[in-house]
Amino acid sequence: MVTAAYVGDRTAGQLLLAQVADEHHRLALVWADGGYTGSLIEHCLAVLALVLAIVKRSDDMRGFIVLPKRWIVERFFAHLMRSRRLVRDFERSTSSAEAMVYWSVTMLMTRRLSRPRPSRA
Repeated sequence: MVTAAYVGDRTAGQLLLAQVADEHHRLALVWADGGYTGSLIEHCLAVLALVLAIVKRSDDMRGFIVLPKRWIVERFFAHLMRSRRLVRDFERSTSSAEAMVYWSVTMLMTRRLSRPRPSRA
């Protein structure tokens, strides 16, 4: 979900999680980073019946350490940035920017699907 810059993470998260919960009824657990703390956790549990687990670093960690669940997201962002169109914000509308994300993910998936698989001997 691509939103305008003035829309906060918690507001966008509330809208996105409502859409996801409507489409995927078996979804029970969602991982999020520290930007989604606060009332969103209670909203997810009370309204959407979702457990929102916040993945954050402990205070005693030093240096650049990526948490295991966060690494999944960081790897996905790295794949998206391989598309030149997504490296800079060239789009004028959020729907156009979202379409470019879908296009980039489709390219990634088709490359993976077209790769020859190693034969099992």
